Amino acid sequence: MQKFSTPIQIRWADIDQNRHLRHSVYYDYGAMARIEFLNNHGLTSEKFEELHMGPILFREEAIFRREIKFGDSVTVDVELVKASADFSRWSMRHHFTKQDGTLSAMVNIDGAWINIIERKLATPTPFIQSVFKDLPRSNDFSWIELTKK
Repeated sequence: MQKFSTPIQIRWADIDQNRHLRHSVYYDYGAMARIEFLNNHGLTSEKFEELHMGPILFREEAIFRREIKFGDSVTVDVELVKASADFSRWSMRHHFTKQDGTLSAMVNIDGAWINIIERKLATPTPFIQSVFKDLPRSNDFSWIELTKK
């Protein structure tokens, strides 16, 4: 579970009138980092289609600390914060870090899996579970105890 991060090239189109990164772009960059991790571990769009599964989000939250401006060098990491034993429910965190080590923002998400044919929440396949076992875990990682209704 080695740390995973990806460099981000700030685009001019991502900047708002205050000359810093638009708030919604943080969510886009977080999604880009997650998808890059999944793709690197074999969970490509084609594989999701083959498995009839896809990730869904219930919540996204951004916490802003320092401005990111055009020209800044930034990396975004991916870490698992919470998960059920079967990885059917999970929470992740992204840190947006400038080249000088300044933490600029964090994005927290809560998600699950959906069967894209039945359009219902589903337990992930063993392949997806194995990929999620390889996600770097946060220092405050905890297991989620699911209760039956």
